[in-house]
Amino acid sequence: QVQLVESGGGLVQAGGSLRLSCTASGRSYAMGWFRQAPGKEREFVAGISWSGGSTNYADSVKGRFSISRDNAKNMVYLRMNSLKPEDTAVYYCAADTYSGYEDRLPPDFDSWGQGTQVTVSS
Repeated sequence: QVQLVESGGGLVQAGGSLRLSCTASGRSYAMGWFRQAPGKEREFVAGISWSGGSTNYADSVKGRFSISRDNAKNMVYLRMNSLKPEDTAVYYCAADTYSGYEDRLPPDFDSWGQGTQVTVSS
């Protein structure tokens, strides 16, 4: 496992943008972002393979969010555009450190950050 630290959350008006960043303490394979809104279960938002060649997005964010990574810095980013009030949630960074998959996403992640709050006002 690795330690993950998220940053970049905050308060933004609907239609605005934010970029979340996550720093890992070591190398990982796939990385991803999840979110959890009050009273709801945690849900997958976006994932990216170690190579960056494979990405996946939740239907609710496709076309608005973009995930990217910098392996030299052990970082992953989530660019969020056209934000909506329903995007309000705590966003968690996740990492896969055991699958060995370099070009595809794993079925699960084993490391999690503490989360960063994103609030979108209407």
